[in-house]
Amino acid sequence: MHHAPPLLALLVIALTLAFVFGTLARLLRLPPLIGYLVAGAVVGPHTPGFSADLGFTATLAEVGVGLLLFGVGLHFRAEDLLAVWRVALPGAVAQVAAAGLLGGLAGVALLGLSGAGAFAFGLALAIASTAVATRALEERGRLSGEAGRLALGWLVVQDLIVVLGLVLLPALSGRGQEGGLAWAMLRAVGELVAFMALMLLAGRRVLPWALQRVARTGSRELFTLAVVVVALGVAYSATALFHVSFALGAFFAGVVLGESDLGHQAAAETVPLQRVFAAIFFFSVGMLLDPANLADAPWASAAALLVVLLGTGGATFALLLALRVAPATAAVVGAAMAQIGEFSFVLAELAIGQGALPAEARGPILLGSFGAILLLPLTFRAFAALAPRL
Repeated sequence: MHHAPPLLALLVIALTLAFVFGTLARLLRLPPLIGYLVAGAVVGPHTPGFSADLGFTATLAEVGVGLLLFGVGLHFRAEDLLAVWRVALPGAVAQVAAAGLLGGLAGVALLGLSGAGAFAFGLALAIASTAVATRALEERGRLSGEAGRLALGWLVVQDLIVVLGLVLLPALSGRGQEGGLAWAMLRAVGELVAFMALMLLAGRRVLPWALQRVARTGSRELFTLAVVVVALGVAYSATALFHVSFALGAFFAGVVLGESDLGHQAAAETVPLQRVFAAIFFFSVGMLLDPANLADAPWASAAALLVVLLGTGGATFALLLALRVAPATAAVVGAAMAQIGEFSFVLAELAIGQGALPAEARGPILLGSFGAILLLPLTFRAFAALAPRL
C-alpha cells in the first residue's frame, strides 16, 4: 500500500477544508477567511479527530504571507509610502505604546507578569497582522486608495517596532549580553536601513532588468517562476542576511518591481498563488486555537481581546482623527488594525522560549487573535457607523 507524503496529505486536506468552510462562510454572508479559520480549528492539534502537522502548515503559511505582501507591494510605489510617513510614523508609535501599555497592565493584573513578560505580552497585543489587514481592505475595495496607503505605512512602522522589540526582549529577560543593548539596537536599525537602501538603490535597477531578460524569452512559465523566485528569494535574503522579517522583505521586493513596466504583469501572474497560500495562512491560525485556554484563563483572554479591539484598533482610529485624517478613512484603517496575527505569535513564542513569558500566556494571545479576526466584519460596521458622528 502506498502512503501519501505528509506534506501532500496536508496540502490536500488544508485546501479542501478551506474551500468547504470558506464556501459555507460565504453562503452565510461572512468573509471566506472566517471559514478558513474554522477549517484550521477543525483539524488542529487541540481538537478531537485528525490532526494536521502544525510545523508543515506554519512553513506554508509563511510563504503565503510573503506572497501576499509581495502582491501588495506590487501595487504601491515608494513615493506612496513616503507620502503617508508623517502620519504613519508618529501614529503607529503612539498606538503601539498605548496598546502595549494596556496589554502589559492586563498581563500584570491577570497573569501575574512582570518586567520582560509584561513587555512581551503587551507588544504581542499591539501589533496588527499585515496579512489579515491587507486581505480585509482588499475584500472591501479599499487597499489601493488612501486607506490602503495609510494602513501599509502604519504596518511597516509596526514591523520596524517588532524588529526593535525582538532585540530588546533578550536584554529585558536577562539573557542579553551586559552592556550590549545599545549595540544590538544600533545593529538592528543599521541592518534594516542597509536592506532598504539596497532595495531602493540597487534593487530598483537589478530586479526589473533581470525580469525584462526573462520576459524577452516569450515564456510565460519562466516569467511566473522568475517572479516567484524574486519574491521569495528577496524575502529569504532579507531574513538571512539582514534579520528583517520575511514579510517585510517580500513587500519591498514587490514595491521595487511594481515601479517597473512589468509590475502589472507580475501581479497578474502571482494572484492565484497569493490566494491559495493566503488561505493556508488563515488555516494555520485556526489550527492554533485551543478551547481549553478559554477555561484556563477566561478573564485574561477577554482582556486580551479588548486590548486588541480598543488598544490596537480603537487607538488607531482615534490617533488618525487626531492627525486630521478624514473620519471615514480613519474608521476603515482603524477597523483593519483591530486584530493581531503572525508577529504576535512569533513574539510570544520567543518570549516563552527565553523564560520571559509563562506558557499559560500563549492562550490569551491566541484567543485574542482568533476572536478579533472573527469579529472583523462587526468591527468594520461599528467603526463605519461611528465615523459620521465625529
